[in-house]
Amino acid sequence: MNVRNRLSDTFDTCSPEHIQYSPSRRRTLKRSIGITAVANGTLFGKSLKTNPARIFASALAMLLALSCFLTACTKESPPTQIPITLELTSTAFAAGTSIPVKYTCDGENISPPLAWGEPPPQTRSLALIVDDPDAPIGVFTHWVIFNIPPHIRSLAEALPAQERLENGAVQGKNGFGKLGYAGPCPPRGSPHHYRFTIYALDAVLDLKPGASKKDLLKAMEEHILAQGQLIGIYQR
Repeated sequence: MNVRNRLSDTFDTCSPEHIQYSPSRRRTLKRSIGITAVANGTLFGKSLKTNPARIFASALAMLLALSCFLTACTKESPPTQIPITLELTSTAFAAGTSIPVKYTCDGENISPPLAWGEPPPQTRSLALIVDDPDAPIGVFTHWVIFNIPPHIRSLAEALPAQERLENGAVQGKNGFGKLGYAGPCPPRGSPHHYRFTIYALDAVLDLKPGASKKDLLKAMEEHILAQGQLIGIYQR
């Protein structure tokens, strides 16, 4: 395996579930890390011919590349920038208000009822992601559901934690590694914001039950027609 490929593989393994990179960003980071690592004079235990001036310059470049890498590892980017054009609501809570205890780990831990507006006519499926950007370990996933039939306009309360729902939708795994919905369960302290995001897609996704949020985001790239978001708050 050559140096470039080894660096590329090393970069790819540093992609936890909650981090997404655009293809262009990923290529830029790989180039930056590869160039600075080679210029540094020592790579994977092998000494490279260099001189003091190059070592000094490359050390500075290495710090800049590392800074860029760490920035990418602490921010999440959506697959595409799509305007909010679908209205997503819940009879359980209004936008920007507290999520009732019933729908959290402190209560029954069941999924809340959700409803959305009419998607674009070319919609072939819908997908839903619920996550918490305020989690101390990074963005935490609470629900992944996809291939919701395009004629469906709502999800009932307390959906079962099974691979396929009666309406045909498929569920993925949450951040706990389990199927279905996992309610808010933040550490004590400041309030957390929970994003319920619905996507209208121009395709039925080729994903198996139990897919992760990362899998879903990748599969949705270039297929999002519209989206809507509802944010609820919970604090312990």
